[in-house]
Order: sequence, then C-alpha cells, then structure tokens
Amino acid sequence: MSPNGSQARRDRILHLATTTGLTSVEELSQRFGVTASTIRRDLAKLTADGRLARTYGGAMALTAHPEASLRQRTGEAFEAKRAIARRAAAEVRAGETVLLDAGSTVGALAHELRSAKELTVATTGLTALQELSDVETVHVECLGGTLRPLSQGFVGPLTEAALERMTFDRVFLGTDGISPEHGICEADLRQTRLKELMARRADQVYVLAHAAKLGRRPFHAWATLPAGWTLITDAAADPSIVAELRGRDIQVVLTEVPPPTEPDAA
Repeated sequence: MSPNGSQARRDRILHLATTTGLTSVEELSQRFGVTASTIRRDLAKLTADGRLARTYGGAMALTAHPEASLRQRTGEAFEAKRAIARRAAAEVRAGETVLLDAGSTVGALAHELRSAKELTVATTGLTALQELSDVETVHVECLGGTLRPLSQGFVGPLTEAALERMTFDRVFLGTDGISPEHGICEADLRQTRLKELMARRADQVYVLAHAAKLGRRPFHAWATLPAGWTLITDAAADPSIVAELRGRDIQVVLTEVPPPTEPDAA
C-alpha cells in the first residue's frame, strides 16, 4: 500500500477507536485485509504521534470522547429530555421517597417534580437541588460528598455512607451511554459504583436516556443493567437495541417527542 494509503488506513483506525472506544489488532487486520504486523506498526505510529494509547491487544483513542460538562449537555436533545422527564414524573406517587442522580435528564425530572405533593427527594446532583430548593411541598435531602465539576454531581465515600442510611421507593439514574451487553456507561468509575449502590437502595430502578445514547460506548467505566430495571427513552431509539434490551428483561418505555412549536406568523 502506498504511503498515502497507509495514512488513510491509520486515519480510519483512529476513527474506529474514537467511535467504538476499543479496537483489537485481530479485528483491524480482518477489516483492512492486512497482516497483524502491519496493524501493530500502524498502532505504534499512532501511539508515537500521541493519537492513541496502546492497550492489551489493541488501542484506545486518547481524546476519543472528552467528557462534556453538564452545561454543555443541557441543551442537547432538549425536547426529548423533557418528554422523558414528564414520563418519569408520572411514575412518582405522593408520599414516596425517591432518589435522583446527577445529570441533565434527571435534572429535567426534578423540574417536573416541582408540582409534587408530600414528596421526599434525595439527590446527588446540584441541578435537582437547585430545581427543588424553593418547593415547600417537597422535602429535599442532599447526599453530599465530593463534587465532580463536569457532572455537577457528588461522588465518593461520603455520598456512599449517606446512602446506607436511607431506602427509596424509586431511583432515577442518568447515563452517558447504554449498551445491552455492557450496561450503563460513565466517564468515571466512582460514578458507576455509585449508581450500583443507589440501585441497591431502591425498590424500583429507572434509567433515563434519550435515543442517541443507546448503543453508545463513549467511556470505559460500566455499571451493570440487570433484568427488572426500566429504561425510559424516546421513540427515536434504535429498534434493534430496544429489542435486545427487552430480550434481556429490561422494560423499555418509549416516549413521543412533540414537534417544535412553530412561531406565530406576523
């Protein structure tokens, strides 16, 4: 292959590592029709250029999916998140004690719960705290801990210790991505550990994620997605992924996203 062809292949390898998170030498060799030795040389070159980090048997993009801040994510899929939040709020009953994760979609749920009566809400997220701090009919508990500025959520041993003192009727979790095979994806292992602990303290577990997050594997920290949990997403979700999740006994609720409102004509 010409030098230009080698560079094109390396660019494609980098794209694959960026979009899938991890690619093996064997898979790349088969995909590009070259030997494993050629792929290893490509990976060595990309590593030397600072574009990849070598892993056992393959490579990971160094800047594959930089974690976006909560502020950046709030405007993404805004209408879908609102529809998901409204559907999730319909699950909550008066007098219950619920636990809210950090994240923009769960933050939208907190906004929907402003009209709730006789509700106790515990949360690890600053957005939920801000949404509910002035609502007299909602009793709010902050679990505290170490603040992650990007996610605007609390993590760590203090958060985990606070969890041990409460139980919940329902917990609503956010996520950066969902894989039927791997579960819930997050940027930080502390987040995935915390989600698992939160789920253990609740009778009903819900994951809130808009359709674009289904099938995404942006990071390498995972929490399991057990049978019996409920995913609330929107109707644009990939039908094959929905079917696979349902095949694993995950209840999937699809919400309809209303079309954007047209401004009145002048």
